[in-house]
Amino acid sequence: MREEPIRESVLEDQQHQAIRRLAHGFELERRDFVKLLGGGVLVCLCASSGLAQESGAARRADSAEKLPDSIAAWLHVAEDGAVTAYTGKVEMGQNIRTSLTQQVAEELRVPVSSIQLVMGDTDLTPFDMGTFGSRTTPTMGLQLRRVAATARAALIAMAAERWKTDAATLVAADGKIADPKTGRAVAYGELTKGQKLVQVIAENPLLTPAQDWKIAGAAVAKIDGRDFVTGRHQYTSDMTRPGMLHGKVLRPTAFHAKLAALDSSQAEKMPGVKLVRDGDFVGVTAPDEYTAERAVASMRAQWDAPQQPSEAELFEYLRKNSKHEDGAQHVSGSIQRGLAIADKTLSQTYTVSYIAHVPLEPRAALAEWGGGKLTVWTGTQRPFAVRDELAQTLHIPTGQVRVLVPDTGSAYGGKHTGDAAVEAARLAKASGKPVRVVWTRTEELTWAYLRPAGVIEVRSGVRNDGTIVAWEFDNYNSGPAAIGTPYNIPNQRIEFHPSDSPLRQGSYRGLAAPANHFARETHMDELAHAVAMDPLEFRLKNLTDARLRAVFEAAAHKFGWGQQKSSPTRGLGIAGGVEKGGYVATCAEVELDPATGEVNIRRVVEAFECGAVVNPDGLRNQVSGCIVQAIGGALFEAIHFANGRILNPRLAEYRVPRFGDLPQIEVEILNRKDLPSAGAGETPFAGLAPAVGNAIFSATGMRLRSLPLAPNGLPQNHKEGQ
Repeated sequence: MREEPIRESVLEDQQHQAIRRLAHGFELERRDFVKLLGGGVLVCLCASSGLAQESGAARRADSAEKLPDSIAAWLHVAEDGAVTAYTGKVEMGQNIRTSLTQQVAEELRVPVSSIQLVMGDTDLTPFDMGTFGSRTTPTMGLQLRRVAATARAALIAMAAERWKTDAATLVAADGKIADPKTGRAVAYGELTKGQKLVQVIAENPLLTPAQDWKIAGAAVAKIDGRDFVTGRHQYTSDMTRPGMLHGKVLRPTAFHAKLAALDSSQAEKMPGVKLVRDGDFVGVTAPDEYTAERAVASMRAQWDAPQQPSEAELFEYLRKNSKHEDGAQHVSGSIQRGLAIADKTLSQTYTVSYIAHVPLEPRAALAEWGGGKLTVWTGTQRPFAVRDELAQTLHIPTGQVRVLVPDTGSAYGGKHTGDAAVEAARLAKASGKPVRVVWTRTEELTWAYLRPAGVIEVRSGVRNDGTIVAWEFDNYNSGPAAIGTPYNIPNQRIEFHPSDSPLRQGSYRGLAAPANHFARETHMDELAHAVAMDPLEFRLKNLTDARLRAVFEAAAHKFGWGQQKSSPTRGLGIAGGVEKGGYVATCAEVELDPATGEVNIRRVVEAFECGAVVNPDGLRNQVSGCIVQAIGGALFEAIHFANGRILNPRLAEYRVPRFGDLPQIEVEILNRKDLPSAGAGETPFAGLAPAVGNAIFSATGMRLRSLPLAPNGLPQNHKEGQ
């Protein structure tokens, strides 16, 4: 008997690193770089950029990069008392600019309004792997709290030295150090005189317990929120530079296509248009975006593309092209013994389709060469990784690349790579002027990477009293996030099988957690019905995790579980789980139209717990947003493709949730001030699809095991057991 942990976090980091970049490998033209960057020695990277990009291996070591231990790298107090804090994290609509600022303000004892948070600037902020994995609150929040608490202690010590008194008698409040005995006080800025605080960050500074929070833990309004709703905020696609040109790229007709022939004569005749060709990369710059689009449209290109798998054969392809890797398996007990003692056994297969991220802001970048540097403004979750990608692709040292991230219009895991940044930088290099590249929605849906499709096979055994005794779970391609079961099952074998993907794939909100929760919670519902138990009662019977039990009970209570009955046109379902320190339970009510097969989600109640809550309104918004986005993947979102071509690359063809799809949403937050804060951007997403699928079954007896569940309404003749 063998028992090994499922190394989910390690495998997930490998997934983040291994996203295939677009195949731009540019030739080195030293004269152009010297002209743009200035004279001196040009130090180039020796690794093959093509191989490094394809494997994702080029920056595997970046997670080991040492963070600075001086307060000065993270925090500065100006002479006027203004506080500047620095983080490599980026704001994409999840409101971490506000929650991180709250945590600095709490520990430093200053108003939120006195703090400016500088985010995602590779020249100014400390290194950061990226904004993903729900790590901002538990890791960066804690880091900035440690920094601010250490700074507070340093300021108290400076005041004590000035007054020749005991530091233990002084207090920090409202940007000042005060001596309660004498009534004297001194402002932070007067103590620092604008000089850097060079003290080393304390390993275990005195942090304020969540029970005593006054600024953190409160519903602080979104910082700069007015700029977003009034249109004042500048997204990357809004930014300009003096002399800026607009760039467009000629796209292949299919994935993996090679350029065989090109007639660009019409484009080259257009006033102000400059053609750039570098291998298979073809782009133009023009004085305006319309002219750039016309220039690309006028080109006549011939592409050679290999034969590739199509949608109809996808799931069999993923099975056949899977790999077995050490460390991807968890085994405890004996599956054979568990199945032998079970009164009932069940084997089912579940599938999930590729879906697109559909961010509000498509990929965009503005690149400018000069002053000895390449500077790029772009919306990305990983500014330091994009900096390295630019250096590798363009053959320049990373020290000569600066990446800045304006607050970005969503990403959902889809902006790990610097696709538009590389294109803008190459076009700017050729033109000698700043160039802005903004992807169209069709480019975004075609060339951005997708949430992985997957096949999940589950085999289980259960006793007649509802005790699960065997659990076998194989995930092909989707990923290992939340692959382990939270239920008490003595005999388990759980394994993730990476697979070759026909389409470009990568991170998505929750990674594989939505897929694994869908398969597991649908199967749990099937087992409950197999032994004629209420689905909630069945789950609680096999569950001792107090935190997960608490969210199930809270969601069920608010929903009124057990007080209403399903009917042929109305169904009720429940699902839940654990991921990245967050606990979720979702109850869904669906309404069905027997004539058309249309499925409408009428009500969703979701209970969520992620430790101590930093900003209740922000958290509620995150949970609600997860539910809204998850509706698409649950009911109708899917990328359709054939032989290397996306068949629905426009929003007229790719269905996303609309206002008319939205149910009544009720969010129940369990605020555990006795526990560390965890992230909340992903886990609330995972419970909706299985809850909806289980609700459909409760009304119709149809067991749907593929996402999306009902892209064209309910299927016909798909009864239980078929």
